[in-house]
Amino acid sequence: MTPYRTTITAGPEDIDELGHVNNAVWVKWIQDVSVGHWRAFAPEADVDRYIWVVTRHEVDYRGNVSAGETVTAETWIPEPPRGARFDRCLRFTGADGKVRVEARSTWAIIDLTTKRLARVPPHLAELFMA
Repeated sequence: MTPYRTTITAGPEDIDELGHVNNAVWVKWIQDVSVGHWRAFAPEADVDRYIWVVTRHEVDYRGNVSAGETVTAETWIPEPPRGARFDRCLRFTGADGKVRVEARSTWAIIDLTTKRLARVPPHLAELFMA
């Protein structure tokens, strides 16, 4: 699938005492980009019916980003879902083309009516794997 892309500029509130984006901020950005991808591609009825929750994050920090710097975030689904779960890959690249952070997260889908895990519907799997 073609990755979903967006840009993020680090603000002063994102910076830690070492002068670069805090690790917790990177995790928030992973969440924000993932939710943005979901909302950009999923039909409105499915956005209203389901919510995704993270069950695991693996994050590799490869470089720093300072206040005012912009990164390009991209995410994609590398393989079909397994029941209620699928993995999502993310990459944050600086203006110089160097990767700053890479992540792989496992997400589970929950039906908002029942508040329980649900199998990923085939039409959603196809949509995000196309």
